[in-house]
Amino acid sequence: MTTTAPTPATSPPAPAPADAAGSPAPTGRSPWHRYRWYLVTLALLLIGAVVIAGLSQDRRYPPLDPRSYDKDGAHAVVALLEQRGVATTLTTDPTVRPTGDDTLVIPEPDLLDAGQLRAVATARHKRLVLIAPGPAALSALVPGVRAGDERGAPAWATVRSTDPGCDLPEAERAGSVDIGGLVYTSGSRGTGCYPRAHGFSLVSVPTPDGDAIVLGSADLLQNQQLAKDGNASLALGLLGARPHLTWHLPDYSSPAAETTTRRSFTDLIPAGWHWATLQLAIAAVLAALWRARRLGPVISENLPVVVRAAETTEGRARLYHRAKARGRAADALRRAAAHRLAPTLGVPITAGAPDPEALCAAVADRLTTRPAGDVRALLYGPDPTDDAALLRLADDLDALERQVRKP
Repeated sequence: MTTTAPTPATSPPAPAPADAAGSPAPTGRSPWHRYRWYLVTLALLLIGAVVIAGLSQDRRYPPLDPRSYDKDGAHAVVALLEQRGVATTLTTDPTVRPTGDDTLVIPEPDLLDAGQLRAVATARHKRLVLIAPGPAALSALVPGVRAGDERGAPAWATVRSTDPGCDLPEAERAGSVDIGGLVYTSGSRGTGCYPRAHGFSLVSVPTPDGDAIVLGSADLLQNQQLAKDGNASLALGLLGARPHLTWHLPDYSSPAAETTTRRSFTDLIPAGWHWATLQLAIAAVLAALWRARRLGPVISENLPVVVRAAETTEGRARLYHRAKARGRAADALRRAAAHRLAPTLGVPITAGAPDPEALCAAVADRLTTRPAGDVRALLYGPDPTDDAALLRLADDLDALERQVRKP
């Protein structure tokens, strides 16, 4: 007899490894499935930021730059001069020698060092236009003209429309212009125009080779101001008097620029950050509206603590007594009595209260012993003057309600 050995039972599959907390260890694909939409959104935001940054790359020029089309640029006046046949040259070297009958414009004279100022002074320019020069540039280029009023104090005038008040031909043709800024004294040989704050916003001084023009501000040369008043006429007259115009481009990277140029904190913030801040503010408002609590229908909830009505009444009475609010307490008693009497007498309640005349007439009809005048004095009379009068009023109202219900 042959015996067969029992077949061993098939062993169950091994369980998945567990971590220390007893939960199965995550597989290799679970993090990707969990965070894939966040990663895709982040990638799209980065791509969009790169595209927007690439499309918004525009060249920015400093204020009063002839190449700038911005509001504070000076491209418009240069374009008008070129239409009139004035050849314009841009240079970063103020010491360049003139080639003939030309005008040199220096928008930032205070950025020039002493050597550059001496070179400009010895050059034979027919006309030199200085915009808001300081004491060093004035003493080197236009001796006799000082920054300040007649008393020698520094003065600054707001930019507004001003009449010329002088016989300078360019100013007479232009008439009133938007000018201001620094004011200057004209000196013994100069001509002062556009008087402001005991000084002048424009000074013309003769030189051995022509003349020099000192402007207190460059607002009338800017693109956004050129079409106002006589700004264009004065700008073309001052800059287009010679067939050639040389426009100096300031070097804002020089050490002098760091000491003369006043920059606020907002000037140091890139322009894109302003738009980013606005977008974040809008996103915050939208998120607040999205997460705000929506108002729904009024629902009743069980009070966590049951307070007896007597305690509430006593507490409110103590508050009225402490504040000596007898009038408010009397008004509350009268209003409550009127609201209880109106349904009993069939007087409708409109606008939250029964009509006084109708209520008093109904009470008088029910109680023949009380005239309507006494009822009105009780329900709508003057405020009690003391606590005893308030107590009497409460007793009388209580008695009136009992008489109405059981006449």
